[in-house]
Amino acid sequence: MSIEQKRASRRHTLGLLFAAGVMAAGAGQSQAQTPARQEVRIGYQKYGTLTLLKGRGSLEQRLASRNVTVKWTEFPAGPQLLEGLNVGSVDFGTVGEAPPIFAQAAGANLVYVGNEPPSPGSEAIVVHKDSRLRSLADLKGKKVVLNKGSNVHYLLVRALEKAGLDYKDIQVVYLPPADARAAFERGSVDAWAIWDPFLAAAEKQLGARVLADGKGLVANHQFYLAARPYAEKNSDIVRIVLEEIAKVDEWGARNPKDVAQILSAQTGLDTDIVALAASRYSYGVKPISADVLDQQQKVADAFSNLKLIPKPIAVKDATLPAKQLAAQ
Repeated sequence: MSIEQKRASRRHTLGLLFAAGVMAAGAGQSQAQTPARQEVRIGYQKYGTLTLLKGRGSLEQRLASRNVTVKWTEFPAGPQLLEGLNVGSVDFGTVGEAPPIFAQAAGANLVYVGNEPPSPGSEAIVVHKDSRLRSLADLKGKKVVLNKGSNVHYLLVRALEKAGLDYKDIQVVYLPPADARAAFERGSVDAWAIWDPFLAAAEKQLGARVLADGKGLVANHQFYLAARPYAEKNSDIVRIVLEEIAKVDEWGARNPKDVAQILSAQTGLDTDIVALAASRYSYGVKPISADVLDQQQKVADAFSNLKLIPKPIAVKDATLPAKQLAAQ
């Protein structure tokens, strides 16, 4: 090879190395500019607006531009969901009034971030269609099954108070919804404290009779909660989730038939069952207010007085500064 040929070869090699270096630098710069993919893990149950949000897919669309994906995990009831929140398997979820009380008393590091309006008709104490029990007072000495620490736990406490009965005047059986229904169907319990859509299913499929619902007894708020570390680090994502919930709430209130179809597809329940449950929903998510916290404190105090939680708690300790979730 001549000297000129060797020089040309070296120039060509240097050119290739320079081009490769530029491409590598460009790729590194591109990677640096692309935010790392994040994930928000949401726990939900067979009820409420989160089920609608999952069915419509609007949250995934909203978060895609932020390179954030959504992982949905279904739980049978609120206590199990908040246990998932506490151990770090989910970041955000929805439950009724009682589960946050039990979870906070057990040391869970969670925060209230929003709530739906009261929905007292969405939970009830039911009996068999041919039961001789006709009033709350008739529960004395009877077996009542419920999911311990769920929203209906407080309903039972208030119902007994109204009837002039003590908690120890009845036999309480603690079972999750599926097992509770089986016990109710077998006739091994006299009454079942349960919420929608399990309540609607019991009415439609079993002919269960409502002995008393929450009207005049409890508010039955649906609460949105987040793990405190997640909410403090990702307040913008939590705010977006709440904004999308608000949009679904507004849509759901106007489109009950579509709501029933989505819920049926998401839950596997018949349309007539979820339509009945949805007719008792209350739509309109709001930030946590002092009034709602006061109501929650009454729930906490009632459970503390009955020694159902290990220690008294201050509900306000499970909140974030209002400005942290405010629009930025």
